[in-house]
This record gives sequence, structure tokens and C-alpha cells, in this order.
Amino acid sequence: MVQTSRLPPLNALRAFEAAARLESFARAADELAVTPGAISQQIRQLEEHVGAPLFVRQGRGLSLTEAGRAAAGVTSEAFETLERAVSLMRQPVHRRALTVSVAPSFAGKWLAPRLFRFQEEVPGVEVWIAATSERVDLAAGAADLGIRYGPGGDMTLNEEALLAEEVLPVCSPDLLRDGPALARAQDLRGQTLLHDASPETEVDGADWASWLKARNVRGVDVAGGVRFNQSALVIDAAVAGRGVALAKRALVQNDLASGRLVALFADGTTPVRSAYHIVTARNRPLSPDAQAFIAWLKAEARVHEHSVDEL
Repeated sequence: MVQTSRLPPLNALRAFEAAARLESFARAADELAVTPGAISQQIRQLEEHVGAPLFVRQGRGLSLTEAGRAAAGVTSEAFETLERAVSLMRQPVHRRALTVSVAPSFAGKWLAPRLFRFQEEVPGVEVWIAATSERVDLAAGAADLGIRYGPGGDMTLNEEALLAEEVLPVCSPDLLRDGPALARAQDLRGQTLLHDASPETEVDGADWASWLKARNVRGVDVAGGVRFNQSALVIDAAVAGRGVALAKRALVQNDLASGRLVALFADGTTPVRSAYHIVTARNRPLSPDAQAFIAWLKAEARVHEHSVDEL
């Protein structure tokens, strides 16, 4: 027989894989929905192609030759790989993806805990949260939409207000119970202050020095304490009882509602200039999935604002 490097017909390989795995031409025929004669013919074609017998036929029994045994496992793996490849080809048809660019703290503290509700409402959409402090290029298609924190007014994008923001002092209930009294702002003297040193805090003036100055409180060491470059880290440190944080309401709301943190002082809340905005590219129309996600975001924002009013 003349050997060749060409691949044999795929049907012949499939017949060999099934017959080798099931050790029967008849069972292979049932699995592949063909006749046993067709399986036998395809095996003969394959044996002619490779120039070696693959099965030993003993009466009604069937066993693999040495060449057949060497190829059986590899052939099964090859078909499994081909099946995975076809599955990947089909995935884009059945799965719709939506990429949302958002700052890490807002993603972790506000968006992620709520995201399961969108997935329940619109199960066919796979949401990718691109949590980054960098402002991605929406016009170039780096994300379908973004949620950004700031004063607003970016004329290069479509921009819509999502949530207002305010800051307030918070601490863990353990710190409040076991530490010095914290009944008035003046009681912050001697406390470890946790500082939100993320870039937007400077824009807002939402820092401890500004908060204390607005209440005419002196003698509190604002130069000390611990500084974090992410708002979520400030909140996590407060939950751990490491000090008193001046936290953003939207990000700390879940911890307040669960009792992991408590708000301090009746007059402790201060509105800030910045807010969270939904932003989209001006040059790219919104997909129906993006529109559905934005509608869901607005509904969640209304629920959040209602929960704040009830506190």
C-alpha cells in the first residue's frame, strides 16, 4: 500500500474512534446512526489509507491491533478538541456581552453586590466589569458604557447623572462601643483618622481637614492617620476597626445597612460637588443590551436613594 501524508476522510476517523472506544462495529453504528456495514467500510478505507490493520476480527469479537491501540486515545482527544472548537464558534451567536468601565471602588462596593439582579432580569447578557481608574476610550469601543465620578460636564461624551454623593464619618460598632466616646465632632481628637486619598477627593474638598473646618473643630490631627488611594480600602479599614473614616455614602451604604459600620454625629453628612454619571460615546449608537443595562442602573439608583432617605 502506498502511504500518504494526507489526512483520511473525517467520517473514517470518526468511525474508528467510536469502534475503538466501544469495541464494537455494531455499537459504533448505533452511536453514529449508520449501518454496521458502513462502519466496516469506513474502517477498511482508513486501514488502506494508513497501510496497516487497526482491528483484529475474531468471529463476532473485535480487538485493536498495536497500531489501533496507539491511535485510539489520540483520536478521541482530537475529536474532543474539535467539539470544543465548534462550541467556541457557536458561543458568539448565543451569548451577548456588555462591557462596563467603572472605578474599582464603585464596582466593588455598589455595582457588584447588585449585579445579580440585572442577570436575573436579562439572563442572555454577559456583563463584563472593567474595573479601572483609567478613563478608557469609549469612542474607540473599549467599553459599551462607563460610570464615572466627578463634577460632570464632559462635552466629549453623552453624560447622564446617576447618583449624587455625600460624605459622612463612620466607624465599626466595636470601636464605638469599646473606644473613647464619639458623641461630638470634637471627640475625634485622639482617634485614628482614615483618609480617602483617591484623586476625586481633592476635587470635592471631601477630606477631613475640610469637614472639620466646616464645623469649626480644632485640635484634631489631620496630618496623622492612614491614607488610602482607593475609597473601598478606607471603608474596609473602618470595618476592621482601624479608625474613623470619612466615607462616600454610595460606597458605604451596604456596610451601614448591614451594621458593619455606624454613622457618627447628627450633623456629620456633607454633600459634595461630584456625582456618579453614566457616560457613553457620542459616535456609537447604544445597543438594546446597553439601553437595558442603563435603565436597570437608574432603577437601582432610585432604590439606593430611597434606602438612604429611610436611614
